[in-house]
Amino acid sequence: MKVDLAAVEEAAKELYIRALKVLPPDIKSGFDRLAAQESVPRARDVLATMVTNIKVAEDTDNLLCQDTGVPIYNVTIGAGVQVEGHALKAAIRRGCERATREHPLRSSVVHPLTRKNQHTSCGIHVPVIHIDFSDAPQTLEIEMVPKGSGSENNSFLKMAIPAEGVDAIKTFVIDCVVNAGGKTCPPTIVGVGLGGTSDLCVALAKRAATRELGSRCSDPEGAKLEEELSAAVNRLGVGPQGLGGDATAFAVHVELAATHITMNPIAVNMQCHSARRAKATFTPAGLVYGF
Repeated sequence: MKVDLAAVEEAAKELYIRALKVLPPDIKSGFDRLAAQESVPRARDVLATMVTNIKVAEDTDNLLCQDTGVPIYNVTIGAGVQVEGHALKAAIRRGCERATREHPLRSSVVHPLTRKNQHTSCGIHVPVIHIDFSDAPQTLEIEMVPKGSGSENNSFLKMAIPAEGVDAIKTFVIDCVVNAGGKTCPPTIVGVGLGGTSDLCVALAKRAATRELGSRCSDPEGAKLEEELSAAVNRLGVGPQGLGGDATAFAVHVELAATHITMNPIAVNMQCHSARRAKATFTPAGLVYGF
């Protein structure tokens, strides 16, 4: 399958807009689950207000949140797909710029020193574009995740001592959630990266935070840790918007990699309750949008 770069550009534009306006169904179901389990009346009221905001945004074709975030595009190229990598990235960048200029969206992207805003949601190395490969035949998948600063500011890395074991991981994650409090606009998805190198560990935490609710870590020990941490986090009492209650997190997700014998990296990255993402899948049969 040869990839039409004009179609990629259009999809990159459309994905940014879709992600900002329509919340994935798994997150909506997550709200229903948390509301059914919430024991604190004020927390139930806060959750209901969040759900109302989601409905109003979708009914009126408006943004779920004013923070359009830093645009992230995760690209997966399947077997038999013909595409030139540099041209693919350029098409995605053009689509990202068009979304901001044509819709228009507030650009949240600035130069780190001058703070100059080009009003395109683009800049040096932004949008962030990750490219990976799969054995799925004749398939190109593009996932778009707008990562807002409220959640992204609560990102943490610790190079733990291996002798501290799993207890160090649990303590660090819990401390991070407590430290974040209401700043991440909970209920959150807490992404935990384990192992690898420091940069890989942080990337794994981001991948975990943006995973679909209901999915599990592919490693059995990682999946077990997810269950334990999810229960522990929701006993902290942080609650929706940090105002107290049971619903501190939709879930804790874990992604892990092998690491060095003398280190044990732990990273935490959080996703706010408006856990936005959108996906486009190209096949010979056509283009399909989803989450």
